Amino acid sequence: MTTDNPPIQAQQRIIAIGDIHGCPHTLDALLRKISPQQEDLLVFLGDYIDRGPSTRETIDRLIELRDTMQCCFIMGNHEQMLIDSLERADPSVWLDNGGTATLASYNLEDPSQIPARHLDFIRSCSYFHETPEFIFVHGGLDPEMTVRDNLAFLQPQAYCWMRRHLEPQFLQQSSKRWEKTVVCAHTPTEEVILHERLISIDTGCVYTNRIGLGKLTAVVLPERHILQEENLDIESA
Repeated sequence: MTTDNPPIQAQQRIIAIGDIHGCPHTLDALLRKISPQQEDLLVFLGDYIDRGPSTRETIDRLIELRDTMQCCFIMGNHEQMLIDSLERADPSVWLDNGGTATLASYNLEDPSQIPARHLDFIRSCSYFHETPEFIFVHGGLDPEMTVRDNLAFLQPQAYCWMRRHLEPQFLQQSSKRWEKTVVCAHTPTEEVILHERLISIDTGCVYTNRIGLGKLTAVVLPERHILQEENLDIESA
């Protein structure tokens, strides 16, 4: 299991950003609102690829940010599906879940022909990032297990897909066993979920055709300040 943990400085802002899904212009507009500083840590919560029109440009932008800012990139379920499709030489599941848009952005038909620099970036993503107060994952953690037990007993790929914490019985503030706050994305909701032990910020950036969605969201920690940008990459019908 790998994790990428840049050192946390005193009073350092941590800025977590939700599912981008191939929408780099929306990301850039949100970053202008955030105005990140060199001492800030940007934590991208996964799902950089698929569905949206510009995966190639998105990955180029993230690599540029990696080279100029303090960044941590979390593995999303869409990145995991792409990796799995390459390992199995069967892209059908990935293609059925938005991969066709990714290939179109590269003008390719075969995912193995995606530039090595981009595949290396995707494979280098971490399944989690942990600080004394927060743990960042793409999907979530099992609410009936402590954070320690989640990390000890679950396969790391499970963090990309988890949704149990969003079931009604676990959305109650006191129902989770986590000893720190889980910050995640993955499941689109019209409103950001801001609980003591759960912050969920996927507001469906790519779903511009669904009422209440179509926004890219960031949360600034530790103050829990929310910033959002309407999708700028997909033309509304």
